[in-house]
Amino acid sequence: MIFHTYGNKENSAVIFIHGMFTPYSIWNKAVQEYAGEHYVIVPELDGHTEDEASTFISVDDEVKKIEEFISSELNGKVYLLAGLSMGGRIVSELAKSTAIKIENLVIDGAPLMKVNGILKSIMRNNYKVILKKSKARDPKIKESFEVNCLPGEYWEEFLKIADNMNVETIDNIIDTVFKPFEFIKYPDDMRILFMHGTKGNESVSKKGALKMKELNPKMEIRSFYGLAHAELACFKPEQWIREIREFTK
Repeated sequence: MIFHTYGNKENSAVIFIHGMFTPYSIWNKAVQEYAGEHYVIVPELDGHTEDEASTFISVDDEVKKIEEFISSELNGKVYLLAGLSMGGRIVSELAKSTAIKIENLVIDGAPLMKVNGILKSIMRNNYKVILKKSKARDPKIKESFEVNCLPGEYWEEFLKIADNMNVETIDNIIDTVFKPFEFIKYPDDMRILFMHGTKGNESVSKKGALKMKELNPKMEIRSFYGLAHAELACFKPEQWIREIREFTK
């Protein structure tokens, strides 16, 4: 894992965590928005490093590394912790730590509900096919990504990730991101926002949001009609930032 930092370390900390098959640069506009008044940290997750090969071991392993960074570099305090998709799962686990204090938690499209074995097998195979074709520079993958996953401006960064990624990373992500999540009551002074779309597999995120709200009734849920998984953050970052700004006011 590589930690990219921006702004003055003396300011309050903001952390953005990307999702699977997504470069850390997906947060560029958010960094530009927050770095003037906060100390911004963007981890480059294991298995997603652009300049050197690495392997994603587990969600717990990523959580431990980020928790250690917060404890050692940020005095254990974070003003805003936000995660997208797989990153949303990571921040949901990280927020359980009693060793750090999080003021505002933003979870976007996190997969928190149990997924059956057949669906996990389909996802595992699909991601491996995407990885293989990406390494081979299949033009159809690029076309699909620009429509469904990432704006074209991030394509070269994604290819760097793909070139360094191995199938072990995919297996470990599927095995640990989609295992059952233990819902808990978070600290009362932690403000929580759970965001999700309404298209496709966002029904999984919706169910997770409702389940989390049962134990955290003050949590706010924002549903974006007609948007697919991670679409707001990836394709409409200015609107995503406005939503977060409004929440943290």
